[in-house]
Amino acid sequence: MNDEELELKLLHGRVKWFDPAKGFGFVVAEGEPSDILLHANVLRNYGQSSVADGAEITVRAQMTQRGIQAVEVIKIEPPVGVAVVLQDESELATPDEIAALPLEPARVKWFDKGKGFGFANVFGRPEDVFVHIEVLRHSGFADLQSGEAVCLKIVEGKRGRMAVQVLSWETSVRG
Repeated sequence: MNDEELELKLLHGRVKWFDPAKGFGFVVAEGEPSDILLHANVLRNYGQSSVADGAEITVRAQMTQRGIQAVEVIKIEPPVGVAVVLQDESELATPDEIAALPLEPARVKWFDKGKGFGFANVFGRPEDVFVHIEVLRHSGFADLQSGEAVCLKIVEGKRGRMAVQVLSWETSVRG
């Protein structure tokens, strides 16, 4: 391997697509001649099992014989979008109200991307917390795995507790 292949570059771009089932996806960064490979293991080292298409991402990458590859995820920002009203909820919390909510540590009970929702359990509490796919996408995720540790910001809805933001466990403990 030559010195050029070992040199790490800090790159900022957007997730073109990421498929958790395939275990990889691609990032597009301005000024780069080709897409950047993002492997699931690199994403898992950051603390997430998936990332939403369109999410802003900062990575350290290096040129390899197969092209440019991310070797470390530095930061993920959810894709910019409009919050949606979920189910029978007539109003959503504002971004400032969501930011003021406490983080609650939870474990994913199950999540079905095809159905567009799932549930998590907050440590020390018996009830399930509803997690909608749009909240997941707005939080920068494409999918969740059963047993995955996450932190949730939760509101009390008409049908019970529901997540309004999802953060990876590792991201939340980094501060």
